[in-house]
Amino acid sequence: MQPELLLFDIGNTSIKIGLADARRVLTSYALPAHASYSSDGFGLQLLTLLQHAGVKPGSLLACVASSVVPGFDPVLRDAVARYLDVPLLHTPQDVPIPLENRYERPAEVGADRLVGAYAARCHCPAAPSLLVVDFGTAVTFDCVSGQSYLGGLIFPGPGTALAALSREAAKLPRVNLDIYAQEPEPGRNTVTSIQHGLVFGFVSMVEGLSRRLTQRMPGPVTVLATGGFASSIARLSPVFDHVLPSLLLDGLRALYYNVFRSSSDPCPAGGAFFSQS
Repeated sequence: MQPELLLFDIGNTSIKIGLADARRVLTSYALPAHASYSSDGFGLQLLTLLQHAGVKPGSLLACVASSVVPGFDPVLRDAVARYLDVPLLHTPQDVPIPLENRYERPAEVGADRLVGAYAARCHCPAAPSLLVVDFGTAVTFDCVSGQSYLGGLIFPGPGTALAALSREAAKLPRVNLDIYAQEPEPGRNTVTSIQHGLVFGFVSMVEGLSRRLTQRMPGPVTVLATGGFASSIARLSPVFDHVLPSLLLDGLRALYYNVFRSSSDPCPAGGAFFSQS
């Protein structure tokens, strides 16, 4: 099918962009998030992206966005208006998220966390409770029971931790976190020491916090993961039941078709509604 939606998951480190039809996210792109974007510069990038995907702007029904970077919102708004000329819908402002939000101050919850929680509920409609672990600038743990968003935890992400370590410790190098080991070993050089310390440290952190959180939720609890580091954790630990790289983009797509378009069923039954990669 021809893509009908352009989706934006706007974070502090990257801007994830997806093209979707009514059934699934067809393809996705990632751009770095930085403060130097102008509306013209970003609009022209969108045209280049659409050209690469073989999509004409006039074939799109709408753009749907989740943003945790308020300063970028005017850039996106002006870029979409000038270069695409289709409606731009922000969630939850324009597209409400049909979960009870139990945060003490509901407006404080990042839109990405609520979209991820809704997407997880749609992916696992029969699970009594869900834990969604999202790896980005921060690692967020979000708890869902029934149709209620309960809250969660926030922890520095792997890239954030690595950058802080390199910045604050003058003699420690900036390294990549791609390793092949299955278990940590005493590092005999600085690079291995940092890599194993961070990677297996995050494995232990995710396992420990997931175990503690799931014990406080009505069970059984299904644990889902998304974000760039999720697959690295999944390779080393069985802590996740599902790893869904496009979870947030799928959530934006589902919100448009099932909430904004006033579907009678906000969460269609069955995981087949969501793409797996």
